[in-house]
Amino acid sequence: MATATPTPTRTPGVKFKRSHSHHQSDDSSSTLSCFEAYNRLQAAAVAFGEKLPIPEIVALGGQSDGKSSLLEAFLGFRFNVREVEMGTRRPLILQMVHDPSALEPRCRFQEEDSEEYGSPVVSGSAIADMIKSRTEALLERTKTSVSPKPIVMRAEFAHCPNLTIIDTPGFVLKAKKGEPENTPQEILSMVKSLASPPHRILLFLQQSSVEWCSSLWLDSIREIDPTFRRTVIVVSKFDNRLKEFSDRWEVDRYLSASGYLGENTRPFFVALPKDRNTVSNDEFRRQISQVDNEVFRHLHEGIKGGYDEEKFKPYIGFCSLREFLESELQKRYKEAAPATLALLEQRCSEVNIELARLDSKIQATSDVSHLRKSAMMHAASISNHVGALIDGAADPAPEQWGKTTEEERSESGVGSWPGVAIDIKPANAILCLYGGAAFERVMHEFRCAAYSIECPPVSREKVANILLAHAGRGGGRGVAEAAAEIARTAARSWLAPLLDTACDRLAFVLGNLFDIALERNSSWESEYGRKTGDMDGYVGFHAALRHAYNRFVKDLAKQCKQLVRHHLDSVTSPYSHVFYENDFQGGFGSSASSYFKHNQNSAGSFWLELSDGGQVSRDETTRDQENIPPENNARQITPGKGTEVREALRDRESQMTVPETPSPDQPCDVVYAGDVKAEVGPRKRIARMTGSRNPGQLLKVHNGGNLLFGNSDSGSTTAYAAICSSAAQHFARIRQVLVERSVTSTLNSGFLTPCRDRLVVELGLDLFAVNDEKFMDMFVSPAAIDALQHKRQSLQNRQKVFQSCLTEFKNVARAL
Repeated sequence: MATATPTPTRTPGVKFKRSHSHHQSDDSSSTLSCFEAYNRLQAAAVAFGEKLPIPEIVALGGQSDGKSSLLEAFLGFRFNVREVEMGTRRPLILQMVHDPSALEPRCRFQEEDSEEYGSPVVSGSAIADMIKSRTEALLERTKTSVSPKPIVMRAEFAHCPNLTIIDTPGFVLKAKKGEPENTPQEILSMVKSLASPPHRILLFLQQSSVEWCSSLWLDSIREIDPTFRRTVIVVSKFDNRLKEFSDRWEVDRYLSASGYLGENTRPFFVALPKDRNTVSNDEFRRQISQVDNEVFRHLHEGIKGGYDEEKFKPYIGFCSLREFLESELQKRYKEAAPATLALLEQRCSEVNIELARLDSKIQATSDVSHLRKSAMMHAASISNHVGALIDGAADPAPEQWGKTTEEERSESGVGSWPGVAIDIKPANAILCLYGGAAFERVMHEFRCAAYSIECPPVSREKVANILLAHAGRGGGRGVAEAAAEIARTAARSWLAPLLDTACDRLAFVLGNLFDIALERNSSWESEYGRKTGDMDGYVGFHAALRHAYNRFVKDLAKQCKQLVRHHLDSVTSPYSHVFYENDFQGGFGSSASSYFKHNQNSAGSFWLELSDGGQVSRDETTRDQENIPPENNARQITPGKGTEVREALRDRESQMTVPETPSPDQPCDVVYAGDVKAEVGPRKRIARMTGSRNPGQLLKVHNGGNLLFGNSDSGSTTAYAAICSSAAQHFARIRQVLVERSVTSTLNSGFLTPCRDRLVVELGLDLFAVNDEKFMDMFVSPAAIDALQHKRQSLQNRQKVFQSCLTEFKNVARAL
């Protein structure tokens, strides 16, 4: 450790000569027991996926910086790890155990997902092949380029120290051929994750040929450990750089590295054999010692004035580094032993509790009353979360679980609004919403769609048939009744599909809440550490619960469709008073602009726009065709007919009163026919003639002759246009009353109120109001029981290993 650890006192030369006696003195029963206990605990943590703060050394460095050679030097033998450096993309945990009886290295690999170790592997090439094959198999299975799941190798050897190092893949700037382009970023991210825990010592290697100011990876290490408090920096291939120095001040300035690393940071300078030819293990260790001696010889004899031996000698040579790391790790083990013991006691207690709960759950698979209680609690919890989501909730994250308007349309299969030609874009359409917010957005979208539909054009034949039928009943309101009937028919045809679509969209919004409620329930259980009915693994029950919920929402949609259809039938009934309310008493044209302005306000201003564009004003919304008809649409007649009305109004030279039934060409109570004005009302007046220029025309009117829509007279066109205009106003009034007074409150009370008040009862009746035999059909699942048994077996293994480690650490604690 660069700043927080004591400086080694023995010189590398003396230390290497006395290495055997050094191991004999250090490998006391307490030290070895502590090291072995941590090794077993580490293996258990890897096998069971535990995150335990065990003191560990993590080796980091760039590709070709000498990390592989350093690991082989620690082991005391070569196993060609450099040949698989680019092939391995998994961390390698090297557990080095000093065993004086192991004259030849014994290496064993821990089995995947198990604390057991396999058979010994002796050959160096076999070790390399094992690392490579395990890496490739895992990456193939996970479909990834790198994996943080480590490979654990235990090496027992008389010439290796008691040391555990996590070897990480080397940093690279560019992916090799055949690998994904993001492999360098994946490696950097994984190594940072492995090095981040504060209980880990970082062993960072960098070649001596690289200047500190040009280091590619030093900044990455500084991001993890800004002050290098737990980082040991190692300069590799030191002998190459040493040849560049001739004076003492040069070598002392280089060894201090204070300008870049800080005054209190002391890197280690290491050189290792360059000969990669196959040599014996004894020869390999002899070469390591020889290189160390040559470095010291050059510092004494090749440098003028030598170097500051007192200050820098403890940091030069491989043996100095090995002794420092071994003593530092042993010191960390002793310091962490009390905390590790407490943590083991906690984990053993937790595993025992979990095992007891699992035993209870296995036993409960045949206990009907227990299953009923747990299932009811789970269903009630899901219902409560559905209610909370409707009332307004922001968890889980709407960005992940919510949907935009376009996604709702696509996934629901409903698509566009029937009869609406323009693209409806409600406020906040691009935001991901769910629950009550999504419900209100669909309601707003429905309003926009409804107000975008105008009364469709009606053929002259239809108008004539309706008008003449009403005229035959007598009275003076035939024209008004005909226009009203046209509006009623149009409303039933065009608004009914909109109502059905609104119900389907709202049902889709509510249907999505089930999965969100499950996620919210799981999150709450994890956060607060309690389960409202442990139903994990019961696939049949979860399927039945989902089916019951979907059926409940489907039934609500069916009932709401019937209710809104009833409102539509009511408002379009001949006996409805919609057409005779106050704002229509002044005539067909007097109040049109007023209620169309109200319609615009209703469709456009009742909701705030929360998207990036901010709140859209009514004028801007209208300009962008945000689903609101222009204000003058209220006065629009069938296209091309407006000028005909104005032309007919200019021709008023003759007037007469006709006592007979009006023609379909007669708008309201007045009909213009050429030069003739015919007044029709409840009172029959005597016909008057003033300056008639066409007496023959009077006979046509008097006889009810040829003033039907088949004629091309401007009078007939005027009557048709007037009736269409009146029908359009009636249609707008029906639409307004239906949307503003009936449908909104009906859909809210028809969908939301039952979800809040009746959902838990309906689910309970559907799932639990059955006999025990039928109820147990949801829980009798051999696969689920097998899964529980397998989980119980895994927990028992974990309990056994942790209990063994706990006993071991108690003995270690007494010895320390």
